[in-house]
Amino acid sequence: MDEALISAMLASTLRVSTPLIFCALAGLLSERSGVVDIGLEGKMLLSAFAAGACGAAYGSMPLAILAAMGVAVALSWVHGLACVSHKGDQVVSGVAINIIAAGLSAVLGTAWFHQGGQTPPVSDAVRIQALWPGLAEAARGLPLVGQVLGDGLLGHNALVYLALLLVPVLWWGLFRTRFGLRLRAVGENPQMVDAAGVSVMRLRYTALTLNGILCGLAGSYLVLAQSASFSQNMSAGRGFMALAALIFGRWHPVKALWACLLFGFLDAAAIRLQGVHLPGMGEVPVQAIQALPYLMTVVLLAGFIGKSIPPKALGIPYSKER
Repeated sequence: MDEALISAMLASTLRVSTPLIFCALAGLLSERSGVVDIGLEGKMLLSAFAAGACGAAYGSMPLAILAAMGVAVALSWVHGLACVSHKGDQVVSGVAINIIAAGLSAVLGTAWFHQGGQTPPVSDAVRIQALWPGLAEAARGLPLVGQVLGDGLLGHNALVYLALLLVPVLWWGLFRTRFGLRLRAVGENPQMVDAAGVSVMRLRYTALTLNGILCGLAGSYLVLAQSASFSQNMSAGRGFMALAALIFGRWHPVKALWACLLFGFLDAAAIRLQGVHLPGMGEVPVQAIQALPYLMTVVLLAGFIGKSIPPKALGIPYSKER
């Protein structure tokens, strides 16, 4: 296989997978604590709008990222207020967050910027640049693997590497720390956690706060790294794909990572296949190519959702026994 094609596919896969990884890890934290999070899509979308709006208005990358995380954390707390504090239906609350985010981002974008719901492009100073451009350029001169190493692995921004780094960090936090043990226990048997004197509500709110931070990073990545501005519904179902990757990965960070990379590869392959002519079929329809990642999402869910065993208390409101 051509080295340029390998490096291009590897680079595209990592870039496309990054928001999926952030969202999948966010959903993992929430659902390991027993709270279903259908609202990943809405949190990512509204946080992307916040990043685009603050980046365009104030010209500050840190402020844009903080605004994105703040908006996503606020939505997570709203979800917690409805489902953890008041024991509402977690699926309904998540769907409501998705609807609110889609509508609010469009209305505010139109009212503030008068560009049909879009934000103005952010400047290059606000966008997240490649972390090691010099190292990537030097690696390209290596024989055989230079282009793959330089363009495919070393030419990315800090959020790509942060997403990959968070996978082993989250694995260690969940399976090697006291906090992780309690978080997993509250998703399996909250009565036992409560009997041990640990607050179920506090643990679930902590998980939802971390969930919002990661969703905010996913949303800010869409605007500050992939696109130069926010556009309506730019998350394009990535939150649902991350949820599918989480279920396919059986609520395990490493397995969820591989599922996200698979979806990212399919998305990158779909982009590469546009305009390609197949023998006896002619040019592949663009619509069919664009639907490929989502079709695979449905297929994987249909094939594995029955085999994946979720946390036992997932989706069940906890009432403290008196």
